Amino acid sequence: MEAKKRMVEDIVQKYATPLSIIAAGAFIALAVQYGSPDRSAGAAAQVDTQAQLQESVLPSSGVELPITWGDLGAKLVEVGAIDPAKMAALYKDRGGFPPEYQKMLEKNADRKIVITNWNAGYLLNLFWALGLANSNPILEDENEMMNPAYKGAGNFASTGGWTLAKGPSTGSGQATAMSHYNMHQLITLTSGQQALVDRISRNIYRPCCGNSTHFPDCNHGMAMLGLLELMAAQGAGEHDMYRTALAVNSYWFPETYLTIATYMRQKGIAWENVSPKEVLGREYSSASGYTRVSSKVVQPPQGGNGGGCSA
Repeated sequence: MEAKKRMVEDIVQKYATPLSIIAAGAFIALAVQYGSPDRSAGAAAQVDTQAQLQESVLPSSGVELPITWGDLGAKLVEVGAIDPAKMAALYKDRGGFPPEYQKMLEKNADRKIVITNWNAGYLLNLFWALGLANSNPILEDENEMMNPAYKGAGNFASTGGWTLAKGPSTGSGQATAMSHYNMHQLITLTSGQQALVDRISRNIYRPCCGNSTHFPDCNHGMAMLGLLELMAAQGAGEHDMYRTALAVNSYWFPETYLTIATYMRQKGIAWENVSPKEVLGREYSSASGYTRVSSKVVQPPQGGNGGGCSA
C-alpha cells in the first residue's frame, strides 16, 4: 500500500500541467476503486439513494398545480401590475422568453400549470404579481404589512422589489409596486374561502425569514399568498392547498427541502409520507426551524439555494 502511495506521488510531481494532474487524479480514483470495492459500492448506493430522494422532492417531470391560470396574466398586464416588455427583457437576459411564458400573459391560458425546476422562477414572479396586486384583507393587517412601525408597506422586499410593473416611477426610474398594492379585484373569495386562506397562510413559512405567508414581506411570501388565493377561489380544499404549497416551496427552495427530506429519512419517514402542514410550519420551514433541522443533517444535499427576494 505504501509503495502504491509513493508511486502516485511520483506521478503528480513529474507532471505539473493541469491535464497531467487530472490524469493523476484519475489514476488515484482507479486505485481507490479497485482497492476498495465495498466502499465504491457503498458510495454508488448512496448516490442512487440521494437521486431517488431528489426525485421524490423535486420530480423531474414537475408537479401539476390544482389551478387554471385563465386570463389572470392578461388582467395583470391590463391593470399595469406587469409590464410585459420588462418581463420579456428580464428573461431575455436569462436565456430567453419562450412562447409558454408569453402565453401566460395573454387571455385564455387555460392549460393546467405544471411547476418544474425550469419554470419555478417564472411562476414565482407571476404569483408574486398576483399576490401583490389582488385586493385582500391580509394586505391591510395593521400588525404586519401595514404596521405603522414600518412606515408603510412600501419598504418591504415584496413591494419595493417588484420592478416589473407599469405606473408611477421613483427617482431611479423604476415603476413602484405601491400603485398596485392591494388595489385590484382580480380574485373574489367567499367569506369561507377567505377564512381558509387566512388560516393556512398563518402556518406556511419560508426559510428566508421567520414570517408566515400571512406577513408576505418578501417575494416568496407574496407569491404564496397569490397562489393560496387562487387555489381557494377555484375550490381547492385545505389538504390540497398544503400539499401544493409544499411542492411549490420545494421548487423555490430546493436545498432547504432536500435537507428536510434527508432529516425525515433519518427518522425513518419517507417524503411521500410527511405531513405537508407540519413541514410547512414554523418548526421546519421558517429560517430558525430550518437552521435547527439542517444542524442535525450530516452533509446536507446541494440542490441550489433558490431565488433571492428580487424579480
